[in-house]
Amino acid sequence: MKQVEDIEEKHYTTLNLGPTHPATHGIFQNVLTMDGETIVDSVQTVGYIHRAFEKLGERRPYNQINVLTDRLNYCSAPINNMGWFMTVEKLIGAEIPKRAQYLRVIIMELSRIADHIICDTVIGVDSGALSGFLHLYQSREKIYDIFESICGARLTTNIGRIGGLERDFSESTWGHLNLFLKEFPVKLKEFQKLLDRNRIFMDRIIGVGSISAEDALSYGFTGPNLRAAGVDYDVRVMNPYSSYEDFEFDIPVGTAGDTFDRYTVRIEEMWQSLRIIEQAIAKLPDGAFHADLPYFYLPPKVDVYSKMEALIYHFKVIMGETELPVGEVYHAVEGGNGELGYYIISDGGRTPFRFHIRRPGFIYYQAYPHMIKGSMLSDAIITMSSMNVIAGELDA
Repeated sequence: MKQVEDIEEKHYTTLNLGPTHPATHGIFQNVLTMDGETIVDSVQTVGYIHRAFEKLGERRPYNQINVLTDRLNYCSAPINNMGWFMTVEKLIGAEIPKRAQYLRVIIMELSRIADHIICDTVIGVDSGALSGFLHLYQSREKIYDIFESICGARLTTNIGRIGGLERDFSESTWGHLNLFLKEFPVKLKEFQKLLDRNRIFMDRIIGVGSISAEDALSYGFTGPNLRAAGVDYDVRVMNPYSSYEDFEFDIPVGTAGDTFDRYTVRIEEMWQSLRIIEQAIAKLPDGAFHADLPYFYLPPKVDVYSKMEALIYHFKVIMGETELPVGEVYHAVEGGNGELGYYIISDGGRTPFRFHIRRPGFIYYQAYPHMIKGSMLSDAIITMSSMNVIAGELDA
């Protein structure tokens, strides 16, 4: 009788983390190979929220693409809006008034704070600390009050226009902004007291989901995730736009590239954003809040009803009749979770010939299997939260 050798076999389990699962914070799927509670391998699937933004953009006039951009990272939509405007302005060679640039900076830094509030409070929730989320989320609603007073919208904002802003800040806007600047530092300090030296919280996030600076660069990391790994790259400093060179602020940098560093970097970036906003208000120049671009900026209604030239411009803006010069441009801004870039090829028509978006979330999400391999299932959840993966950026 033939002797059969005993062969020890590993019995792995396949686990679907998403696409419809509260822990995935969106609509995307991770197929995990599990050895008990340990993750052996992971394959992420993107495509559940595919909306073909780039192809839609190639069929729309330039001033109508803005409503697509704020559906990317909807946690900091105004930054997406401003990045798109600046790309078109670069293509047409427009000079934007200083006041409009400073007002844009205020809006973008408020958006960054709103984005980081979500990320850091959700890290707390995934470690079992719900109180911090409930406490700090009120401040995010105050930011939305500011956005609403500027443009009438809260989440998908459509703030501004090509050439500047649709309108200057109102008294209501300044009132909401001043109240936020008074209250938020107190709230943020209280939030930090809840978590920063909390032994349970620290044990749950220190050393979890680590990535080295070399690996982060290889995967194309940008933004807070790259800075947490020890690389001090920030688009606002390396390639200043919208007069960011006029402001003094520091770039927070981590060392270990783990969840704790990603949390800490975003906390410090909120303080730096407050610092930038205060400088922008103190230095805010007088002047126009939009450039003289009648082909993109709607004239006053009283002029539309009484002047033929204004009526023509109104028609051309609404119907998307403006043709842009032939050219090829790329412009990037420092989004809430990394370098957000727009690439346009214009053939001289009314719509882009080619349109591409560099979505930071889509790029750094590719590193997720590398970061969770060998960790526990619970660590995979909190690692994803600390990366700030926004489903709207995965499929454009």
